This record gives sequence, structure tokens and C-alpha cells, in this order.
Amino acid sequence: MIRPMLGEAWLAMGANRLRTALTMLGMVIGVGAVVIMLAIGQGAQYAVQQTISTMGSNLFIVLSGFSTSAGVRSGSGGGPTLTVADAEAIAELDGVANVAPTHQGSRQLVYGAQNWNTQVIGTTPAYLDARAWSLTSGGSFGDSDVRSATRVAVIGKTVAENLFGDEDPVGKTLRIQQSPFVVTGVLAAKGQNLDGRDQDDTVIIPLSTAQRKVFGTPFVGSVRMIMVQADSAEGMERVMSNVESLLRQRHRLRDDTPNDFFMRNLSAAAESEAETTRTMSILLGAIASISLIVGGIGIMNIMLVSVTERTREIGIRMAIGARQKDILLQFLLEAVMISFAGCLLGLTLGIAIALGINAITGMVVVISGTAALLAFAVAAGVGIFFGWYPAQKASRLDPIEALRYQ
Repeated sequence: MIRPMLGEAWLAMGANRLRTALTMLGMVIGVGAVVIMLAIGQGAQYAVQQTISTMGSNLFIVLSGFSTSAGVRSGSGGGPTLTVADAEAIAELDGVANVAPTHQGSRQLVYGAQNWNTQVIGTTPAYLDARAWSLTSGGSFGDSDVRSATRVAVIGKTVAENLFGDEDPVGKTLRIQQSPFVVTGVLAAKGQNLDGRDQDDTVIIPLSTAQRKVFGTPFVGSVRMIMVQADSAEGMERVMSNVESLLRQRHRLRDDTPNDFFMRNLSAAAESEAETTRTMSILLGAIASISLIVGGIGIMNIMLVSVTERTREIGIRMAIGARQKDILLQFLLEAVMISFAGCLLGLTLGIAIALGINAITGMVVVISGTAALLAFAVAAGVGIFFGWYPAQKASRLDPIEALRYQ
């Protein structure tokens, strides 16, 4: 039953090839646009997620407060309100995975005839654990290096390329300003962060070495920042609240006194960026889906024209015994065939263009099988939905009036 109807539907489509092709074109453009927009949107989501993963998970930072001199306030990080002892106390709290006190600033590096200005971070070994930062060669410094203020350094990929070129930096000696440091390891590449800063343009040294021999500090043991990693995303808020209470207690702040430190949730900022990207991806898909509706309307218009042109044929079919459901099925099959053929072509075209965009521009695109099948299913459903009315109209024609139609 279905096979003869499919053959007749194919013949009907072949009788008006140009019209059939133009009808399919709406579905081709619709599905292709949805696939391309979803690929670009999901590519943007993937890029943001990769950037977030390089920052580390469940992180927040505690910045030291500001200082005031002659009525001029320094801003966050300018006052000596945080200490290494604060960091050690935070590490004892429940739910804390890693704590890394940090003292950082920009300094000039020199190796042979090469020099480079970069960010120097004085911290503890826990910093690399919190950032989930591995090394491509060599090794990191240990707690003993922090205790003895050893002049050792771990460098980022950007620093290695600009100072050492093709040389292996491990074991070489560079100077930070006038102090010599032995390179013990090279960090794995992380790329840019959400602010666009190159994370690989950095040098990490022991905290005590940074305080005594690079930056100097008028207050022994003070740090500008403490990085804290919670052991789970669910426990982030609780850990932040506990850290705030602990620091207020340690700094002997009264209830009516504001904090002399600042807290920033890095994970929340990253997730906010990711949510924005997800929203944009959905918006792009919604805009592209409008073309599917236009394609469906095109199918309905052509099928209505086809019903009008074939009114006498419908009357003959009914006169020789065709039932209403047979006529309905016949015209619905034609709409389905046009819709599915357009969907397949659109899917192929969309994937090809998305891959072309990736090859030409280098933009990250993610072609999800689920998204492609969803676009195909929605497009096919739209075609069937808009093909139903013409098919139903054909099935309800009066046989006598249909035979009289000229």
C-alpha cells in the first residue's frame, strides 16, 4: 500500500522538478542555518569551558585591604592586612582543598642577550595544585624551597619562548632584576583567561624568595592575596562564609566594622561568562529556526497549489474507490518526501559550511550529532505539520465537484 503511494509521490514531484526544488530550498536553508548557528554557538561554549578549566575549579581569592595616606586610598591589595598565618589558618577549615598565599608583581627578566617583562608570582606549591597546572618539563619547587627562600623559578611557555627560544630552559639561570634564579621547570600551556590575559606569560617562585629578594615588604609575612580552593562546588558558599568569619576574628574586627579584605569568587565569574555564551547560542539557534518556519510555509503553499491543479485527479481516484484516508496519505507522503529530502541536503550543507568556517577562520565550531539530529527532526516535523492542511483539504473534496473541476 505505502510503496505504490511512494512511487506516485515521486512521480508527482518529478513532474514539476523546478517547483519541487524551490520548495525544498526553504528547508535546505532552514536546516543548514540551524546547524551552522548551533555549531558556532556550541563552539563558543566549548572555548569558554576550556578557558574556565584552565583557571582551576571551585576557586575564590581573598585580597588584602586598602591603605590610606594623606587621604588617598590605595585600593584593594594595597594594604598589608593579610598574612601567611592567615593562609595557614584558612587551610585548617573544613571543606578547603588548597590554600596558596600569593605576592605578585611585574618585573624584568634577563637571560643572556634576551630580556622580557612579565608577571612574577611568589607563592607556595599549593598554587599549582589549586590551578590544576602541570609541567611539560622539569619539576616545581617544594615546601623546603619556600622555607629557605631558594632562588628557583618555574616559567610559563610564553616566557620560555621569548627568553630561551629553542633552548631547554630547565637548569638554566635567568635574572629577575639583579637576582639569579635557576629554572626548575616549564609550565604546560594554558592560553588566555576570560580577561584575555596570557596565563603563560608568568614566572612562579617561592613566596619567601619573592618577599625577601624580589619585591620586598615592610611587613614581614604579609601577602597581597590568598587563593583558596574548596573541595566541591556545592561547598563554595559555606567555605567562603567560614573564611570571612575566620579572618574577621583573626583581625579582631568589631561587628560594626567593615572587612579589611575583599573576596572574589572566580568560579562564579567564570560560570556567569559561560551562561552568557549559552544564552547567545540559544538565541542564534532560535533566530535560525525562523527560516524553518518559512520553509514550512513554502511547503504548504506549494501543496495547496498542487491540490488545486490535481482536483480532477482526486475526483477520479475517489470515483474508483479511493478513501479519504488514502487521499490524505498520498498528499501527506509528498510533503514528507519534500521535507525529508530538504532536511538531508540542509544537514549536509550546514555541516560542510561549518567545517569550512573552521578551516578558513580558525573559529572553534562543534558539530553535535544530537543537535544535528534535533534540527533534522524539527525541520521534518515542520514540513509534516504544514503539509497536513493541504492533504486534509484534498481528502475532503467532494468527488462529484472534483470531477466537474476544469
